[in-house]
Amino acid sequence: QVQLVESGGGLVQAGGSLTLSCAVSGSIFSVNDMGWYRQAPGKLRELVATITSGGTTNYADSVKGRFTVSRDNAKNTVYLQMNSLKPEDTAVYFCYADLDYGLGYGVDAWGQGTLVTVSS
Repeated sequence: QVQLVESGGGLVQAGGSLTLSCAVSGSIFSVNDMGWYRQAPGKLRELVATITSGGTTNYADSVKGRFTVSRDNAKNTVYLQMNSLKPEDTAVYFCYADLDYGLGYGVDAWGQGTLVTVSS
């Protein structure tokens, strides 16, 4: 069974940094797009950053210049380096991957979520 296993969340003061990681475990052919979404209390889930298998990135305006998404294709792992954190970055962060099982189409997969809390 394929799983996305996240790590790296926690409590940090405003202005601090955290790095999230997410590894795809299980048998797959390859991983297409990967990325991160977040959901704050009382709000809808929103895109944070995505990265294609070729390394093209996309960011939400609210995190541009502060967050960096990267991936290690050999390890099927995606990372999110978060700098200059703000209290409004507080949310549950979900890893996302478009998985290729060799069937000709991708299958969406999500991690369990990891809580990031930024104190003021």
